[in-house]
Amino acid sequence: MPKALAGYRICDFTGQLAGAGATRHLAAFGAEVIRIEDPVNQGRWDILRGQPPYKDERRGINLGGSFNNHNVGKRGITLNLRTERGKELLTDLVRVSDVVSENFSAGVMDRLGFGYDQLRAIKQDVVYVSSSGFGKQGPYGTYKTWGPIVQAVSGLTWTSKLRDLEPAGWGYSYMDHTGGYYMCIAILAALHHRNMTGEGQWVDMSCTDAGATLTGPAVLDYTVNGRPTRRDGLPDSNHNRWPPMAPHAVYPAEGEDNWIAIACRDEPDWHALAAEVGEPWTGDQRFATLDGRIEHEAALDEALCGWTTSRDKFATAERLRAAGVPASAVQRPGERIDHDENTSAWGLWPTVRQTDMGDVRVDGVPAHLSETEWELEHGAPNLGEHNEEVYGGLLGLDADEIASLREEGVI
Repeated sequence: MPKALAGYRICDFTGQLAGAGATRHLAAFGAEVIRIEDPVNQGRWDILRGQPPYKDERRGINLGGSFNNHNVGKRGITLNLRTERGKELLTDLVRVSDVVSENFSAGVMDRLGFGYDQLRAIKQDVVYVSSSGFGKQGPYGTYKTWGPIVQAVSGLTWTSKLRDLEPAGWGYSYMDHTGGYYMCIAILAALHHRNMTGEGQWVDMSCTDAGATLTGPAVLDYTVNGRPTRRDGLPDSNHNRWPPMAPHAVYPAEGEDNWIAIACRDEPDWHALAAEVGEPWTGDQRFATLDGRIEHEAALDEALCGWTTSRDKFATAERLRAAGVPASAVQRPGERIDHDENTSAWGLWPTVRQTDMGDVRVDGVPAHLSETEWELEHGAPNLGEHNEEVYGGLLGLDADEIASLREEGVI
C-alpha cells in the first residue's frame, strides 16, 4: 500500500511529546523522520530518553517506554553541533530535507547558527517549524514552559474542577498532545503550500495558544453573556449544564475504585433509567421533571449511588445501554487496552520491535485511511542507531570517515 507522506524527509530536533509527538504521526504515514541527538549528553535534552516506564527490569538510555512511544518509526543519528564539522554535516542534511522541526526554547537554533534565515540560505524552500510555550515572537517569547504551566496560563486549569473546590488541573501534560497535533497540522499545511507555490516558510507555534483554543465556550460565555466560569458552584466537571442533563455524573460501582458514567439526555432517558432501577426513590416527585432533578441533584446522585455501588460496572453499563440509557464503565488502562473488543478490532495499540527493548506495544493512530494506511514499522531508534545509514547512505561518507567522526566526538 502506498504511503501518504512517502518521499518527505524531516530533519527532527524535537523532544518530549509536544514536539516528538508531531513527527511520529508523519513517520506513521511514511515520511522519513531523522531524529538528531547530542552525543555529549546522550540525547537527554529529551528528558524522557531512558526514563520510565520500562518494559522489564532492564534500565538504560535506549529502554525508556515513553521515549519509545513518542519516537516510534523514526531513524536516529547523533551529531555534536558544538563542532564545526558537526555544523557542516547538519548543513548537508538540511540540503536534502524538506522540513526542519524543533521545540527548543526561543533562540536556541539561532545560537547554533541554524535559525530560519540561515536555514533558508542553505535550502531556499525549506519548511522550518518551531514550537515553544509562547512562540518565538512576542513579549513572552523568552519564557520557558512545561505542560502544567501551559494549562494554567491558557486558562484550562481554571475551568477544571469539581463543585466548590479549587481548580484541579488535569494532572498530566495533555497540552503536549494538543501542541503535537497542531505542530503536525502546521507541517502538513506548510508542505502543501510549498508544493503549490515552491515557497518554503517559517511556522512559529505557541503551545499556550494551542491550549487557549480549547477554552472557546468559556471565553464566548464571558465575552457575550458576561458570565464568568467560576460562579454559583461552577464549573462542575461532573455534571452537565449546557444542555442541562440530570442525572449526569460518574457513580461508584461494585469493588474498590470502580466507577460507571451515566448520562440522561432527556425525559425518555430518565424514564428508562427509572424503570431499570425500579426502586421507590425513582418515583419521588422531586425528580419528576428536569428542573426538579437539577434542583435536587445532590439527593438524586446520592440515591443513584446507592443503586450502582453494589453492581458490576460492565454489566450495569451494558444493561442500561440495552434500555437506551447512555452509560459506560470507567475503564482502567488494562481494561481499555487489553480486554476491550473494539480496541482489538481497531488496532489502536500495535506491537513494534525496538532494537533493545524487543517487542513492545505503542500508540497507533486513531484513523484508518483506505488507500494510504498508516504503519509503524519499528520502535524508536537507539542513540545513534542509524549513523551509518544516514551519514553513509544518505550523505555519502565512507566507513573510515564515519569512524573518524565518532573518534573525534562529532557523532
